Order: sequence, then structure tokens, then C-alpha cells
Amino acid sequence: MPHSLISTFRPPLLRRHPPSTSGQPPTLRPKPISKHSSFLIQSTSRPQDFKIMAKKKPIEGVSDQMNAIASQNLDHAPARRRVRLAFTQVQEQLDHVLFKMAPSGIRTEEWFEMNSKGQEIFCKSWLPKPGVRIKAAVCFVHGYGDTCTFFFEGIAKRIAAAGYGVYAIDHPGFGLSEGLHGYCSNFNDIVDNVIEQYTKIKGRPEVRGMPRFLLAQSMGGAVALKVHLKEQREWDGVALVAPMCKIAEEMKPPEPLQKVLIFLSRIMPKAKLVPTKDLAELAFRDPQKRKLADYNVISYSDQTRLKTAVELLNITNELESEVEKVSAPLLILHGAADKVTDPNISKFLYDKAASKDKTLKLYDGSYHCILEGESDERILEVLGDIIGWLDSHCSIR
Repeated sequence: MPHSLISTFRPPLLRRHPPSTSGQPPTLRPKPISKHSSFLIQSTSRPQDFKIMAKKKPIEGVSDQMNAIASQNLDHAPARRRVRLAFTQVQEQLDHVLFKMAPSGIRTEEWFEMNSKGQEIFCKSWLPKPGVRIKAAVCFVHGYGDTCTFFFEGIAKRIAAAGYGVYAIDHPGFGLSEGLHGYCSNFNDIVDNVIEQYTKIKGRPEVRGMPRFLLAQSMGGAVALKVHLKEQREWDGVALVAPMCKIAEEMKPPEPLQKVLIFLSRIMPKAKLVPTKDLAELAFRDPQKRKLADYNVISYSDQTRLKTAVELLNITNELESEVEKVSAPLLILHGAADKVTDPNISKFLYDKAASKDKTLKLYDGSYHCILEGESDERILEVLGDIIGWLDSHCSIR
């Protein structure tokens, strides 16, 4: 996702205000944007607080009151939690195979863990019906801007019904976890948080001592690979869905523009200044399912924050030089027509990884969201491929 955003970045036009008579240093402020622009501007005297926010389009099929709830400022976790609570029943009733065909009897639990940085991290589990033995723990790592509380609910239930304990967390600054929405000051903080939380989860009584697997999507693929590289003997396999692990050269901004991006991120790291494309258009092949993406109301869909964009660029550059160290059993699944994360990068990972046990499957004609945005048949096929791979890599203990 993010590398397609980074490539469209243009530095804002800044103008210096006349010298202040108060003795305070002059501030840099953006050149005013036309009233016909699709952006809203919020500015303060501090450059790092400068924001450009895209107007949220209304969600079809819900009341004005619900749209008002969805359109509130989601910078902080309490607001995101209120919005999620308001939309939970609406989401469960959507006309999508992940919700319509969700297995019944799955046991779920939600809780918050305080991480080592003092942030509340949202955690959730999905376990098989009582009496069904658990084969292994599957720990999910979500992608940029996403949460584990929407489409993944249906994905998790199907994997749990196949005999797995499924666990997920929201990264700091995303979903229901604490942190400024969409802000990542250091990518390794996300990686370390995943390690911290899943170390606790792997010790839970129902899965203690069992095989454990990472399942990751998009940016989560970069996180999962870094987790594996930091603790290579802790995981029995890594399953990656449309992973973001290297930015294609044609998608990178020119070197001078990268330097501008890095410079601005130091001045106003939290600023929302990196333009975004309509990722739903690029990620969801099925037009009807594309409309349902709007119901993921606590996802981060605003302009990418400057520091976040720099961190994503840095981590993919770093991973590119480390893929040869990847040694875990590896499953890589990718839509062959993905325009968000390049399927050729998955081929690069498959070719370069040191793993002796590795599988790559490309789905002809499919876009980025192969678990959410394709035909029902394709979604069930991908889920079947994940479960089949898990079954072949673990045994009941």
C-alpha cells in the first residue's frame, strides 16, 4: 500500500510570514488551498501539528446519525473504540461471504494489554468450538491503516473452525490500540510490540507448547518478516498474503524527493501531507465488496503522516537486504494483478529466502485484497490454501 502513496508525494508549498513584532521566530505555513479543494486544513502555531485532512465520503446504506459518528476525529483510541462499538452490529450483517458464511460456535475474547511503552494494546482471540482440539496458534499481523476487528473477524472464524487458536492485535496507533491514529515514529516499535504481545499469547494455557505460526497481510508482511528475523526459532512458519517487503524501483520517489520527505518529517513528523489514492479501487476487484470497505470505519484512510511514510520506505529498503536470512517455512500468496504491492516482489522474496520449505502461489487476475475483495469462490480458495498449508505444517500435540 504505502509505497504507491510515497511515489505520489509532492512537498507542500510553504511561504514565510513577515517578521514577527513579538520577538517570536516566524513560522512556516502552507500556501492556502483553493476552496474547491477536497482537503480540509487545520493549522496551529507549531509546524508539527499541521494537518491536511481529506473529507470522509458518506457510507451508503446507513443513517445520517451513523455517518456523523463515523466522520468524527479518530486521532485517539477512545473515539475509535466508540465508533467501532456503534458499527459492530451493522458490520456483522453485511452481505459478504466472510460474514454470511462465518462458522458458528467460535469462542471469542477481547482484552487490552499494557505494552512496555505504556500503551493499551487491543487483543482478540478466536478458538474452536468446545471439545475441538487445538492444533496450533495462528498469530495475525495486520497491514497499514487496518484493524483486526472488521474483515479479519470472518477470516479468523474460518481458520478457528479448522482447529486453530487464532490471535490478533491492533498495532499502536491503529484500530483500537492507543497511539495517534496512523502515526509510526519507528517501525521497529511495531515489530517489538508484536513480539511482546505474542510472547504473552504463546504462553496462554490453550496453546502453550503448540506449534505457532505468523499470518500477515500487506505491511504486516514486513512486520512479520522482521519479527522472524529477530527470533528465528520462535515460529514454525510464516504465511504472507500480498506482503509489502520491497518497493519496486519504479514506485520509489526520486532520490531528491526522498530527501525532501525525510527533511519535512523531522520538522512536522505527524503532519498528514502524503497524498493517497483510492486504495479500495486498487485493492478490491469485486465492485460490490469494494463498497463494503467503507464500513471499516476505524481504518486509517487519511493522508499518510510524513514520519510514517519515511519509516515505511526505510523498512522496505532494510528488508530488501535481509530477505536471504529468512529461514522459516514460508507460504506466500499474492494476486497476480495486484497494483498495491507488486507480485514480482513476492517472487523476489521466494527466490531469495533461505527457507528450504517455501511455497509461492499467484492468483490469476486477482487484486491486492485476495481475502476480502475477490469473488466468493476466490476468497474461499485462498482461505482453503492457508488452512491446507497450516494443516501440513503442524500436528496435534
